[in-house]
Amino acid sequence: MNERIKELARMSGLNVDGEESFSEFAEKTRLSCFAELIVRECADIGHLYEGGEYEVRNQIMAHFGVEE
Repeated sequence: MNERIKELARMSGLNVDGEESFSEFAEKTRLSCFAELIVRECADIGHLYEGGEYEVRNQIMAHFGVEE
């Protein structure tokens, strides 16, 4: 999980540090996937406003550590 996503997960009360059971690991994996889908959706919207050197889509993807 990307550090920013971990920080947001901590802010929402999830335990992302320390030992975990398999079900907790699976839950975090699903949460990470969900977060990445949200980032990609935002990036796709930002892509509509992309232009010149300032590319909103790429900035959103980079900020959250999501690769193409």
